[in-house]
Amino acid sequence: MISADMFALHGKNHVRDSLQQLLAKQLSPLDLLPHTDLREKFIDLVLNGEPLNLDHETTALFHELRQKLTEKRVEDVRIVVFGGGTGLSNIIGGDSRSKGWDQAPFSGLKEIFPRTRSVVCVTDDGGSTGELLKDLPLVAIGDIRHVLLSSVQLARLQKRYSLSVIEAKAVVAVLSTLFNYRFNKKPQGFEQVLEDCGADLRTLPLSLREYLDSILRYIFMDSRLAPTLERPHCLGNMLIVATVFREIDRALTIEVLEDSPDVLHQALFNGLTILADMLGAEKRAVLPCTSTPAQLRVLYTNGVQVTGETKSSTALRGVPVKRVYVDFSGPARVYPEILEDIEKADILIMAPGSLYSSIIPIFHVPGMADAVRGNNHALKLLISNLWVQSGETDRSIADPDRKFHVSDMLTAYEENIPGGTEGLFHEVLCLSLKDVPASILQQYEIEGKIPIYLDRHRVCEQGFIPIECGIYSKTALAERGVIQHDPEILAQAIKTIFVGSVCYQGKQIRPLKKNQDAGRRPVAHDGHISMLPSLKFKQIRNHIWTLSIAHDGRKSPDTEKIRAAICDIIWRHQDIPLSHLHYVTAINCISDNQWRRDQKWDNVFSYFDPADCSLRIRHDQIADERRLETAFLIALGESLLGNYAEKKEMKGIETDGIPVGKVYHLLLRPEVQRRCFLQAADLHNYLVLARMLPVKGNAFHYTRLINGDEGFTPPGLLMGLTYAWYLENRLANHIEYKMSLTRINQCDLIPEQMKMLQRRERVISFFRDVVFCNA
Repeated sequence: MISADMFALHGKNHVRDSLQQLLAKQLSPLDLLPHTDLREKFIDLVLNGEPLNLDHETTALFHELRQKLTEKRVEDVRIVVFGGGTGLSNIIGGDSRSKGWDQAPFSGLKEIFPRTRSVVCVTDDGGSTGELLKDLPLVAIGDIRHVLLSSVQLARLQKRYSLSVIEAKAVVAVLSTLFNYRFNKKPQGFEQVLEDCGADLRTLPLSLREYLDSILRYIFMDSRLAPTLERPHCLGNMLIVATVFREIDRALTIEVLEDSPDVLHQALFNGLTILADMLGAEKRAVLPCTSTPAQLRVLYTNGVQVTGETKSSTALRGVPVKRVYVDFSGPARVYPEILEDIEKADILIMAPGSLYSSIIPIFHVPGMADAVRGNNHALKLLISNLWVQSGETDRSIADPDRKFHVSDMLTAYEENIPGGTEGLFHEVLCLSLKDVPASILQQYEIEGKIPIYLDRHRVCEQGFIPIECGIYSKTALAERGVIQHDPEILAQAIKTIFVGSVCYQGKQIRPLKKNQDAGRRPVAHDGHISMLPSLKFKQIRNHIWTLSIAHDGRKSPDTEKIRAAICDIIWRHQDIPLSHLHYVTAINCISDNQWRRDQKWDNVFSYFDPADCSLRIRHDQIADERRLETAFLIALGESLLGNYAEKKEMKGIETDGIPVGKVYHLLLRPEVQRRCFLQAADLHNYLVLARMLPVKGNAFHYTRLINGDEGFTPPGLLMGLTYAWYLENRLANHIEYKMSLTRINQCDLIPEQMKMLQRRERVISFFRDVVFCNA
């Protein structure tokens, strides 16, 4: 819909007049423009110019139409863009982390629409951002930094600091160097940081130089930030943190702030708006979708549930994502200024980016989706991703055997955004693959990257208008051989759709029956209340530092190193509840020549010893981070059974003196003597899932028949292996092989196969709901 004010903004119907003159021709010259949709024709005309070899009158009409589409002033048009990371940064003003960005930093939406504001997703937990979450009760900072730097505008720099274009570019070059610099070891002071990163603040305008100098110094002055300097970080993240903490009374400790979300809420807003203004961005150019720390939780179609954006983005589960949840560490707080911006916006844009970890989490923030739906006058656009995202969109939930389509993306939004997609966007801007050289597509396919294909008919059936056009960067293709959105072309395409919207007003697609699967979508936010990340890390660290670390029974010289590594492993696997650590009192590293565990049937070099509640890990596993992770998680999983077994025994079976197999006998300890994570009923259910047979008349006796010389995975080891597999399937190939049955199309020809599948599904459900407490 176009409001009366917006109609005036479009300059009444001048564009429509030119269009009507072209349509008046007996054979419309518009048919000479490619595509069928009027929006696509307009974009093609603006990006590629008038068709060739036409008569003078028709050429003049096309030229006039193109002029009206391109020359319309839009500096007062208000835009709000939703997204996160590279996708959002790139369309706002180019990817500010990419090499060479500072050579052409003034492009994209911010330059054509200077009143552009970004609402940023805050579920990132990787890299420097993840390290900050360990120490500070803040939301994820990394994507905010990324987008903020891309939001710096030429006109604002020039106006604020009286700069020429060349001088403004020089300022951005220094800012890029400063904000993108990363340090891996603790810097000695701000002078060393400046020297190491190579940013010369003396080239900046005086007031900007003094401001950045004061922030850099503050990083090293505030004792609350001291722990962060012990970890590797991006300097830009630290600068943002410093601007926020400068707004907080230094008498308020981290412990006090962890219980003072209102203080952090206001300080984050103040710090970001001041910093944006000083850098030459629009004052409210970048704000987080919420000031409340949040975590992404992903449920796969095989029943496994995993917490953490980084884990979900790197996972190779081999099955589609079924549902996404967002867990906040308290009531999600939204800045009223964001809701006001959404209400007044003329254009609302969903930026490209990671499907499940960019747009969807933003609309899990209570009130955000309703605010967008409540704006009935804005142009609402979704910009489709270009490529399949590994771990997220590499399989279609509709058909796991084919690749991802735009309609699949829309279905994912429909099923994972509270209330569905109704009223969030109408048009979907997609890459035209016809414009991409086949050799480039082949090159990407070799690298395992496949474009997301536009299935136009299905998208229209879903009630959306697909707009296909060549919005990729030809410069990036020529210089780096990559396909990505071109910020300048994309901004021009959006302007064209907006300016030309008077011509197709009332021609929106309206489905007869939209969202047939609406019953599967969440009607409201359905996440959990999670522990504040900084508080959880503190509790993890405090517990691990109470453990005794030994080497062959003596104090280990690697104690601190091992403790730090174990803390990082537990932190990386956010699904591990703190209660899982309560059954371990020590970690004992055993030299190779002292290792006594029988390795006849496996190559697992760790186990839990219930005699002294210790995890025993062969020493050669310690040096390799991945092997230590596997060994630790298997032994930790075993520890959840505690001292459940009073006796374990293997007895041979003979028939007519011929050995035919064995029977494994397991006698449980009486419940009052048992130290075990599982309650009695849960322990029984687990043993049955492990294919142990309860002996009638004796609730403490279980058996398992083993044929001939077949191998056997006892319940303790199976618990450890499945525990590690559930957290990350690549850590336990033995279990991954067994669970691969859940990815195979089933038939009823072999009933036993169906039984096996059902048993695998019950195992996954047991670990999700009971072991990892997600019931």
